[in-house]
Amino acid sequence: MERIIHFSKAFVPAIIISLILCVAGIAGYIMMGFNLGVDFQAGLIQEVQIAPTAFSLTYNGIGNASVSAGRSSMTIVISGAGVSGSQYDFPYSSYPAIGDLVNGLKPIDGLTVVNSAPSDARTAWLIQSSQVNPQLGLTPYVFHYLTPDAKPIPIDEVRASLLSLGTVSVQVMGLPQERHFMIRIEDDKIAGIPGMAQNSSVPAERIITSLESTFGQGGVALTRSDYVGSRFSKQLTNQAGVLLSVTLLLILVYVAFRFKPQYAIGAVLALVHDGIIMVAFVVWTRMEFNTTTIAAVMTILGYSINDTIVIFDRQRENTRIFPDDTYVGVLNRSISDCLGRTIITTATTMCAVLSLYIFTSGTMKDFALLLLVGMTSGVYSTIFVASWFVNLWENRKLKKAKKKLGLKQEEKSAVQKVPPKPAVKTAAPKPAQA
Repeated sequence: MERIIHFSKAFVPAIIISLILCVAGIAGYIMMGFNLGVDFQAGLIQEVQIAPTAFSLTYNGIGNASVSAGRSSMTIVISGAGVSGSQYDFPYSSYPAIGDLVNGLKPIDGLTVVNSAPSDARTAWLIQSSQVNPQLGLTPYVFHYLTPDAKPIPIDEVRASLLSLGTVSVQVMGLPQERHFMIRIEDDKIAGIPGMAQNSSVPAERIITSLESTFGQGGVALTRSDYVGSRFSKQLTNQAGVLLSVTLLLILVYVAFRFKPQYAIGAVLALVHDGIIMVAFVVWTRMEFNTTTIAAVMTILGYSINDTIVIFDRQRENTRIFPDDTYVGVLNRSISDCLGRTIITTATTMCAVLSLYIFTSGTMKDFALLLLVGMTSGVYSTIFVASWFVNLWENRKLKKAKKKLGLKQEEKSAVQKVPPKPAVKTAAPKPAQA
């Protein structure tokens, strides 16, 4: 015999728990707000690695020279008027040590290489600074390196080195031994730095200078530098709100067209519940709110509505198969029928997401963590929010129908109990007199 789990018995306690979590999330947002990333907050953001200099390159030859380096090779390209284009490739497999790579670069005409790293250091440890212009000139272009067993640098030391810049946000990126940090200065804080003007590129240089004063000249590799203006950040915030609103509206229309209005409202309530739960998690953990967070929320909306549609479809099918069963019985049967599929689908998806969480870092790690929270909330809301609302709607509908039927029966009984009116006797007409 098929086992039916009576999920309906847990509807009331589940809704109470959901209300508590949602209220806590909204209260946290009102009190603390989001820890906005640079995408939604005007300002400067830099990612740096504390790593010593490996070697520097300068070029004073004919034409223009540019350098690019990947995970497995380095390329020097020389081009320009009057110069036949030349490209020099240096695969790390052929130049396993930095000393070998430096010796390979020296024969290029006009290129000067100054080595600062041990000759036996591995080329796989190289880090290329994210400089705006990869063109080589008289200003040294610096490559850095970082050994796998490098001693971690405490985040407090990085914050202490930036005290002269005022209020600066510092966050660890990746593993501690990678010495990778994200530094952020808000737009209004930039104007407060002595000698700094708003929208100035000087703070970026000041950050590197301040770090090098603590960790040594040439000991800081710039891996990313972005600036977002206030107009762009405001526009991005508005677009994110419009995107979420339009998504919920389209889902409401789709479910109402495919099923009934009560199903559409239940599905949207479940999605709003999932969104608030994810917002609560972001707020209380102080996770950075950025475009990756929006992507995670949109992903969960799609995942949750898919699970909800599957269970709603099974409810509609079981309503035809078991017409004499109560609606709550059909509801419990439908959720029980889909429970195995829900568990298998969610578990396999979570395995993939858990791998992302374990083996990645930075924003991707936060993205995976939000997906784990959202998938758990999505399965929960499908059963205890969407189904609860539809069941509540059907119960109220049934009560109204019974009440209406009862009134009709009372009216019918009242009509039957009213005694018939007595017949009115009329006098016989008198005969006419002759």
